[in-house]
Amino acid sequence: MIDMLKRHEIQVLRRAGHTLAEVAALSGASIGTVRRVTAEDAVTTVDNTAERARRQVGRPSTAEAYRAVLVQALIEDATLRSVELLHRARQAGYTGGKSALYVLVQTLRPRRIMPLVRFEGLPGEFSQHDFGEVWVTYQDGTATKVHFFASRLKYSRWVEVTLVPDARVETLVRTLVDHLAAFGGIPLVAVFDRPKTVALKWGRDGVVTEWNPTFAGVALDLGIGVEVCWPYRPQEKGSVENLVGWVKGSFFKQRRFLDHEDLERQLREWLTEANTVRPSRATGVPPAERLGAGSVATAQDRAGRPGAAHPRERRPDGRRDP
Repeated sequence: MIDMLKRHEIQVLRRAGHTLAEVAALSGASIGTVRRVTAEDAVTTVDNTAERARRQVGRPSTAEAYRAVLVQALIEDATLRSVELLHRARQAGYTGGKSALYVLVQTLRPRRIMPLVRFEGLPGEFSQHDFGEVWVTYQDGTATKVHFFASRLKYSRWVEVTLVPDARVETLVRTLVDHLAAFGGIPLVAVFDRPKTVALKWGRDGVVTEWNPTFAGVALDLGIGVEVCWPYRPQEKGSVENLVGWVKGSFFKQRRFLDHEDLERQLREWLTEANTVRPSRATGVPPAERLGAGSVATAQDRAGRPGAAHPRERRPDGRRDP
């Protein structure tokens, strides 16, 4: 069973008008799974254990006893077709159906890593968020470690940065809400690095197996889809980490600060310049030109559900994203 937060993301994307194939590519689920989750009731809880019990999920597979046979066969020849693996399992005494064995085989084969192309989506679709830290030396010689939380809308490159006391989950959710308010609404999907404030456990294939319950509950309340970057896939993780590196290189390493109050003042000035004056290296125009100030789509316009608004960013030609 896929976890409840992933089901929520699928439903968010489908309500926004994405096709089955688009949602499958964005979420990493199969088209069949997307179709099934779309037809289900709206997700109202992130308690995977309770949902498994309700669905009576978790009966042991009849093929599980033959895992070692399959693993050994794949070690000898990783290109063996599933039908041949079924034949070998039958020779070893397997009497179950082929579907159960094929499902097990799928988990044993190495996953194909697809290049990530989703970050440059339509206006208002994606935002990225991450914690950062940097050592700052004030003019009196005092050195201190400064924590910050950075957020960026991917289409316009509008950025928000807030100095924070720590990188705990309570700080994350409060600052995230502040940044979404500064964006003017809630994007469809928020992309995070993989801190413990977001994901507590994940499998070897990168699939999150346990979400931070505080964060998951807030994500559900906000009605926002969540994606996390798999640390062994640099083409995913790099896009999030570059945000923190950009903030460090463009602001902290370029300036000197009298004290903490001066640091906060200069940060506000820098954000104004970065968002409204200086052209983005990625787009060639200031983020404000692509954002479209004050244009927030209603829930009915964007996702057909109450309680959340999604920001519309202006295209370079001046038209709004439909």
